[in-house]
Parts: sequence; structure tokens; C-alpha cells
Amino acid sequence: MRFATLEISGRQVVVAVTPDGKQYCEASRLVPGFDGNMEALIQRLPTMEGVRMPTDGLQPLAGKRLLAPIPEPRRNVFCVGKNYHEHAKEFSQSGYDMSAGTGEAAPPAPVVFTKPATTVCADGDDVLSFPEVTQQVDYEVELGVIIGKAGRGIKKADAMGHVWGYTIINDVTARDLQQKHRQWFIGKSLDTFCPMGPWIVTADEVDVTNLTVQCWINDELRQNANTNDLIFDVPTIIEALAGGMTLLPGDVIATGTPAGVGLGFKPPKFLKAGDVMKLSISGLGTLTNTVK
Repeated sequence: MRFATLEISGRQVVVAVTPDGKQYCEASRLVPGFDGNMEALIQRLPTMEGVRMPTDGLQPLAGKRLLAPIPEPRRNVFCVGKNYHEHAKEFSQSGYDMSAGTGEAAPPAPVVFTKPATTVCADGDDVLSFPEVTQQVDYEVELGVIIGKAGRGIKKADAMGHVWGYTIINDVTARDLQQKHRQWFIGKSLDTFCPMGPWIVTADEVDVTNLTVQCWINDELRQNANTNDLIFDVPTIIEALAGGMTLLPGDVIATGTPAGVGLGFKPPKFLKAGDVMKLSISGLGTLTNTVK
């Protein structure tokens, strides 16, 4: 199923969305008495067993304000860098990678950083370019993993049982700040630098090992890959994160971006005001934002 967060009469309302993305019903129809946010729904509905989308009393989604599915994550978004083979290669050759060992083409273990909750914005929102701070804003289409079951010391064999669903994330990055500070947090953490959405698709509907991951900038296809090119797959990432740290329901993990980011071109193709970023992952929908 698809679950989204809408703004209705000034309230944040969690809704279930039809497969065609055109209609919705409030989550309270699936969970009687429910009146919480997406993280609360995840805890109330750990699995989709027996849950069905109603066929009557649905409302049109058109004209409603769609928020990020988790508009205000309780913790930073966990992110994995250099996690597609071809992107790791293009990044290592770009001159921007201050984290790699000499001659390193791919990392020996997941490279993890975070983005604060203030970076999160929704499908259709503007992404601010901050020209007073950066002149090298870049895009990164990524598969987002939503944790459903809390755990620590999670092993790869059990990891998928802790996944509730998936979404699309744009890991917008200020490359000059990323290079200047020799770590990634500041360059990844400007407000609006984490578009997320348009909704969460539950794990029972997704084959995470075979998803097409694409990004267009002003209708030019820049990124076009498949999750089967991941260096570290979803179970490996979860095992690495949860070795000594408890993952919680509603935690968001961005799994890395494929080749084709702006810094990989010669000369680089960084974003400018007015550029439209359209991101798509098969089965998960489309996430579109304009640079302002």
C-alpha cells in the first residue's frame, strides 16, 4: 500500500493512497481511532497482513497539499555515500572526495553520514539554492528505506523484517562545502536539501533488489541505474547501522546515489535557480522539485 501525509485544514493527516496515486482515504479508516503521524501509524501497523484499501468513500488527491511522508523525522536521516559502483568511481575521480583512501575506487564498508530533519521537504516544494553560501549545488536520486521494527544488533539475515517501506529521496548536496569541510554533514544539511516522497510504499509491494533509479534535470536524463548495482545492499546497510545503535520505527535511511550527478560531468553540471529535478524509482512514483 501507499501511505502519504497531507495537509488538510491546517492539520497533518496520514492517508492511504490508491495504486494509481489519484485517490485517498484517511488512515483512520484502516485503523479505527487512529489520529497520529506516520511514525505512529508504522508502530500501529507493523505489517500489512489483512489490511486492504477501501473501494468506497475515497477522496481525490488532486488539489491537496502533499507533505513529505515523514515531515519531521524524530532523528536525522541516515545516509550512505558512494554506494553504487559507477558513482563511487566518478566521485573518486572528481577531486571532491576527501574521504577516500589513496586509489580507492569503492569503500570497504558503508560510508555513513546524516542529514538533519530540517532538510526534509515535500514533492513540489522549492529547494533553496543559497547562493550566498554555495555555488555548487548538486542532485542525487536515492532509494529511501523506512524502518518499521525497532532493533539493535540486527543481522543481515533478519534485516528485511525490520523494513516497513520505501520512498524516494533527493540527497541535495553543496559540493564546495562538502569539499571545504572535509566531511559531508554541512554540505548535505542546508534547509530543503532532502526532498522526500511522494509517499511510502510498503515493503510487501517492492522488490528492492531490482528497482530502476532515475533522475532528470530539465527533462535531460542524468541518472539511470538499478538497485542491483548497489555496493552494499539494504540488509548490509541495516546490519552496519544497527550493530550497536537501536534503529527505531520511522527511521529513514537513504541508500546512496548512482552515477550521473552534476560533479561527474566535464565541466560539472551544477544546479541553478529554475532547474527542475524529477526523480523516479520504479513502483515508488515520482518526486519533483524546482531549485529556487
